[in-house]
Amino acid sequence: MPKESGFEFLRRPFDRRRFLKTAGSAAVLPAVLRSARAQTPTTAPNNRINLGVIGMGWQGPNNTDAFLTLPDCQVVAACDIDADHLQAAVKKVNDAYGNEDCKGYHDYRELLAREDIDAVMIAVPDHWHEIVATEAARRKKDIYAEKPLAHTIAEQQSIVRAVQKNQIIWQMGSWQRSVPMFHKAAEIVRNGLIGDVTHVEVGLPGGNSDFDDVEKAALANLASKGQNAASLEQIVPGTPAWDLIVTDPPKELDYEMWIGPSKMEPYIRARSHKSWRWNYNTGGGQLMDWIGHHCDIAHWGLDFDHTGPSEIEGSGELPPPNAVWNTAPKYRFELKYPRGVTMTIAGGYPGIKSGVKWIGTEGWVWVDRGGFDASNPAWKPGKYLPRELRKVKLYTSSDHQQNFLDCIKTRQTTVTPVEIGHNSAIPGHLCLISMLTGKKIQWDAKEEMIIGVPEASKLMTREYRGPWKMS
Repeated sequence: MPKESGFEFLRRPFDRRRFLKTAGSAAVLPAVLRSARAQTPTTAPNNRINLGVIGMGWQGPNNTDAFLTLPDCQVVAACDIDADHLQAAVKKVNDAYGNEDCKGYHDYRELLAREDIDAVMIAVPDHWHEIVATEAARRKKDIYAEKPLAHTIAEQQSIVRAVQKNQIIWQMGSWQRSVPMFHKAAEIVRNGLIGDVTHVEVGLPGGNSDFDDVEKAALANLASKGQNAASLEQIVPGTPAWDLIVTDPPKELDYEMWIGPSKMEPYIRARSHKSWRWNYNTGGGQLMDWIGHHCDIAHWGLDFDHTGPSEIEGSGELPPPNAVWNTAPKYRFELKYPRGVTMTIAGGYPGIKSGVKWIGTEGWVWVDRGGFDASNPAWKPGKYLPRELRKVKLYTSSDHQQNFLDCIKTRQTTVTPVEIGHNSAIPGHLCLISMLTGKKIQWDAKEEMIIGVPEASKLMTREYRGPWKMS
């Protein structure tokens, strides 16, 4: 995909709803002269950014909680196709504000049709990302969306096109760029303090996590009926265990809508809410669930936000393709990048520590949510790298949601715009394609094409179930 400079948004005409008039007299200044973090506008309740939230099952409520604490916006609408989730979301918002102003919607299209909504938070399952995001972009809503960008590379490309065409401010939910220790680690690498980087380890989780004990409950239910199974990865159609685990959808869930563009499959609680991640029909396993976090940080330190790997090869322990949970619980891949940099992406391998470790000719640095370490002890103290070492200064954001709101007002790019979200997820998609085909992948990062492996190229996209269509 063509990469945007980041300053294309500055040519966007000012508009009352889009710019909200909250920038006041600062709006007449060139946006390049202002810092989104330095500006702290005073906003009255009647000129806040009106926000709609779409997808209120798990991450959606967490993101909404963050937005509810910020005076620059007001959540005015919520959408979910699970009636219980929707009721809880509307109550959460209205209780927070002490009013009844937040309205609930079953269909995201009704929420997006509201002219008074300026921006949306999207936290739907991966298989819905492209449809909801492109419609939001066409409706001129600025977008905060969960990672990965989409379920396939082609769907990601579609989102990038829609965001660029409609000049939308986009914030990817790769919030680690707004955390000081990740920022410091990336700046250490970018400033050459570990010398030339030769190798990077990106450690992701392994296994298929049993959220809400759904697997435990399912296996216990099977055992009570005389059917035993060690895991959901072993249960496939045609077995008594499968017949017992398939049920009617709960009345509060619109399952037809939930499946949406993906292949219709029977309802199984253990692969719906939260656990949709462990079925390739709707998610991408731990690999795709985390690639937008740790690979994103790896790219940031390497200055690879607008390039990618040239070669990808690896494997994983794949369950049967028709199993209840069919995503690989253990996987490992080797990638080749520009400048002779190699990268290992792995989950379920104890030798690859969780987080990101850059290894250079003169040292190393490692960072994860649980810690920071480096070959030079002098780099450890302090939130950020000392000023005298910061010849290269990375974009600084200390609050991911606030950065999004600030950029809506200034029309500057966020710390994680759509192009970065796209590029950070591509290695994960290519690793998945390599694993599913058993092929080494040659990737043209500029043209975004797989070279010479037709069966792999086919997996860059997927067929949508009617009536849904990719943009």
